[in-house]
Amino acid sequence: MAISTMLSPELGAALGTVAALQMAQVTLAYPGQVAPVVSDVSLQLAPGDIACLLGPSGCGKTTLLRAIAGFAPLQAGRIAIMGREVSGAGVHVPTEQRNVGMVFQDYALFPHLTVQGNVGFGLRGLAAKDAKARVQQMLQLVGLESLAQRYVHELSGGQQQRVALARALAPKPQLLLLDEPFSNLDVSLREHLAREVRALLKATGTTAVLVTHDQQEAFAVADYVAVLAQGRVQQCGTPMALYHEPVNRLVASFLGEGAWIPMHHSASGELVTELGTFAARSDADLADINGAVQPPQELLVRPDDILHDDASPTKARVVSKVFRGANFLYALALPSGQTVFSLIPSHHDHALGEHIGIRLELDHRVHFACVAHTADFAPAPGQGTAPLGR
Repeated sequence: MAISTMLSPELGAALGTVAALQMAQVTLAYPGQVAPVVSDVSLQLAPGDIACLLGPSGCGKTTLLRAIAGFAPLQAGRIAIMGREVSGAGVHVPTEQRNVGMVFQDYALFPHLTVQGNVGFGLRGLAAKDAKARVQQMLQLVGLESLAQRYVHELSGGQQQRVALARALAPKPQLLLLDEPFSNLDVSLREHLAREVRALLKATGTTAVLVTHDQQEAFAVADYVAVLAQGRVQQCGTPMALYHEPVNRLVASFLGEGAWIPMHHSASGELVTELGTFAARSDADLADINGAVQPPQELLVRPDDILHDDASPTKARVVSKVFRGANFLYALALPSGQTVFSLIPSHHDHALGEHIGIRLELDHRVHFACVAHTADFAPAPGQGTAPLGR
């Protein structure tokens, strides 16, 4: 499955725009192995775009990032940066000649250098006056002017992350690569810095590729997200499109919490579930009108689709709840025994075993054929996202 997105070659030519990054049918393997870890990846980014490679551990996303940087050779395909081929058949431009900046997972800052020294490390080809001015500009951009003479061990995790970003941006790279840049930070700081990093990249017009396994980071930073699993790009698009219009169960299950509930189509194409009947909205929903035989289907119901409504005739029993500050995540058992999840404001503090009124309000309808042994998951206390099914 080759998926190309963001900037099409035709649109780029019409606009006179060269793709900042182009990957065409890229296939990669781990060192010493023949079997590919990722296969047939095609992707294009327009200048100034921010993309994210999102997927579980071991899916090959970091290997793909290393290939863009020049650290990993290709088995097949080609990579071009600003129209210049840097990897391909008989072509491998060294990392230091690709004009690519990189922010590593552990930041890789030099402990013997000050903040100023770290930021200026990649500017040794500039005249001293110009390098000093560029360092000052970058420190001002990331808000660390007052810490210029401090050493790395004197900085917080968030400050170290800003230094790493400033150092990567200082040489004005054509492309910035970020490998799990927030993984060493606590949750609240991670969310804050994700927004901050996006603002910095947009302010500088920097094209960037982020690698993460965290959906919230991907959605907070990226313009476009590519979901990797089973060695391939499963879907590529905007965060909103991926979340609300997944192309398969795998993507739907990876992106957020929820449950799969049985459904079928009525003779008029309506979606019939234990939680209600809904009008058809697509040709797929209307397939039964002409007598087409549909396999058993399951509907994806996310926590924000289940609303608390005391007046609703549908009641569900509280099985468990997780306090999240502004709201509770409730696990609710339907009369059939099926479990669904609901986000309810925290001033509605219901007891375990209590029956509460709920109703299903679907703005986006995601359903696929049933699979055997579908498991629904709610996150453990303190955890972020839980997969929906295997």
